[in-house]
Amino acid sequence: MADNAKWYVAHTYSGYENAVKIAIEKAVVNRSMEDMVLQIEIPMETVTEITESGVAKEIQRKVFPGYVLIKMVMTDDTWHLIRNIRGVTGFVGEANKAIPLTEDEVAALGMEKREIVVLYHVGDTVRITEGPLASFTGTVEEIEPDKNRVRVVVSMFGRETPVDLELDQVEVSSN
Repeated sequence: MADNAKWYVAHTYSGYENAVKIAIEKAVVNRSMEDMVLQIEIPMETVTEITESGVAKEIQRKVFPGYVLIKMVMTDDTWHLIRNIRGVTGFVGEANKAIPLTEDEVAALGMEKREIVVLYHVGDTVRITEGPLASFTGTVEEIEPDKNRVRVVVSMFGRETPVDLELDQVEVSSN
């Protein structure tokens, strides 16, 4: 059944996201539905705020206040389980039909990590395959797999220019 699981978005009262997540987790365990409701996430981001006294402080902030993302197999039982949690106002979709997120949306949210095999190393010559610099070649200066980032130094207009790209936007040059 878990192969049929998709990501759905539940709308909640603002500020109730954490309580809804905990309530769903408890309800799933109580009803032995762990094989149907696989993951519950509240997308967060780390933001640096400058206080009035000029001190930089890192805080966690909800990316989508009022929403909880749930990876589940949609059935009447799971729909009712989530829908009847206190604080949930419904699913994102039309009328009473929840619409799952597309694979591109899930990837853009970073909910599921796609493993990218990097076939190049620092110092290698690579060709940029996507974006405004597609078909340019450059030298790999730095690779950060955990951030899905590679820095490539490209020669443009006679100048060496470092460019930050995603790992899958470059490939080993055949030159």
